[in-house]
Parts: sequence; structure tokens; C-alpha cells
Amino acid sequence: MSTIAVVGTGAMGSVYAGLLAAAGNEVWAVDTWTEHIDAIRRKGLRVEGASGDRVTHPHATTDPTEAGVCDLVVIATKARDVVAAATSAKPLVGDDTVVLTIQNGLGSAERIAGVLGTRGVAVGIVGGFGASIPEPGHVRHEGWEMLHMGELRGPVTPRLEAVAATWTEAGFTVSTYDDIELMVWEKFICNVCFSGTCAVTGLTIGEVMDEPEAWSIAAGCATEAWEVGRAVGVPLTIEDPVAYVRAFGSRIPDARPSMLLDVLAGRPTEIDVINGAVPVQAARARLRAPMNEVVSALVRRLDARALAQV
Repeated sequence: MSTIAVVGTGAMGSVYAGLLAAAGNEVWAVDTWTEHIDAIRRKGLRVEGASGDRVTHPHATTDPTEAGVCDLVVIATKARDVVAAATSAKPLVGDDTVVLTIQNGLGSAERIAGVLGTRGVAVGIVGGFGASIPEPGHVRHEGWEMLHMGELRGPVTPRLEAVAATWTEAGFTVSTYDDIELMVWEKFICNVCFSGTCAVTGLTIGEVMDEPEAWSIAAGCATEAWEVGRAVGVPLTIEDPVAYVRAFGSRIPDARPSMLLDVLAGRPTEIDVINGAVPVQAARARLRAPMNEVVSALVRRLDARALAQV
């Protein structure tokens, strides 16, 4: 049994906390969302969807000091919140703690390492979950595809293999990677394909694939990301980016990416680390990414509206 803190129990973090707790680990759900934390304390955390339907009983708190030092700290916040999350997680981190950060987009692990140091930091990439929270204390996920992880610095170590085993025992499909950059970019291309397009159109992943106009935008965004990744030296093994992202999307056609969920909830999105990161990376190779530039501009307009209503 491991002692695990999940910092950031939105939709994905709640899936992690619930299923890791169901596997017999001592899990702490840590979040600032008091209604969700209170609901978990009162009646447990219901995890429904591809993994079944169960009520689990992780500890839940808004104060990380309650949990103390843990074997594993999972930072599952949105990318924009990772520095604050890492700062709040300091009481959870000891000399032997592994900090596994799981975000969409580029750059989060480096920002977390800037707060906590590089020694204990590992990077996780998930795909094919399609998670959402219908109400406090209840999470649903449409798929349960994969969790990839790698060390922030260097090849896979025995400590990371032990972390991977903990997740595997909880039912997750886990792979470890020596090449973290490759791992991040392969998921990043999928995020770029669907996140901005779904946010702008309001469509699910399957609806985007079924509508020719929407699909041309999504496929164009993914192709630009693939071209940019190759241009900046990422050793991508993907030969056909459009086929690759379509295969990814076909496994979770009913899912709404988190960026669309943010738009629907009136929250700012993660556009700058997903579609908005493609033009930034393109500039490194003296390229342009016009499709992602346009999609990013449209989503930023939605962000501005959300911020104006706060």
C-alpha cells in the first residue's frame, strides 16, 4: 500500500483518487473546491463510467498539512495552476517522495521543478478518459485508455517502475518511457487536434470527426503540431498524424475535452499551453502555424468573456 496525495481533484484528479483508493492505497484528495471535498468526506467519492460504478473513500482535505509526507504526490491541476499547486504541496513532499505531474500541453513539469526541484519529479500523460464531474462527490469517465510516465531527467528508474506498478494494480493501463519529450508530444498532438476545435464549435470529439468542416480544422491543427515537433527535433514515430489523432478520437467519441468544459462553465481555458503553444514552438524553427493561431485567437476571445464575467 502506498500513501498518495492527489493535488487537484477536478474531473481527472478525482478519477485518479477514487481508483487508487479502491485499490487499497491510502489516498488524500486535496483541493480548494470545498463543496467537492465536503461531499467526499460525507458520502465518499463515486467513480462511474468505463471502470464501473463504485463509491470509494479517500481522505479529503483543503489543507495539505493534514496528509503529511506521502510516498507519491500527483499534481493534477490545470496547467495554469501548477505553480500554486506545487507550492501548496511542499508539506507533502519528503526526501523519497515521487511527484508525478499530469497536465495537458507543454511546460508544466519544468514549472513544478522550479518550485520543488528536479530530483523527485516525474511526468505523466493520460489519454482517452473523457472525465467530467456531474456534481460534487461524483466523477464520470467515458474511457480508460492509457497512462504514460517518465522521469523528468534521465531514463526510467526503479522508483518510477514502482509508481507504475501502483497505478497498474489500480486498473490503469500504464507504460513507462525513457524519452519524455516523445511521450509529451505524442499526447500533445492529440490535445491540439481536439481541444481548441471542440472549444470553438461546442462539439464532442465524435461530432468533430463526423463534420467535414470541423474535422478539417482539427486535422489541420494536429498536422501543424506534428510538423512543428519534427522541425524542432522531437523524434516522433507517427507517420500519418491525421490517422493517428482519428484513431485516438474514435475511442472516446462522446467525450468533451476539458477545454470545452471550461468554456461551457465560463472558466478560462488552457489554450496557451495547447493550441497556443504550437505557434510558439513553430517560431523556434522559423515556421508558422496559422490554423492554430486562428483557433487560439478565437478561444482567447472566449477566455476574455469568461474573465469579464468573474
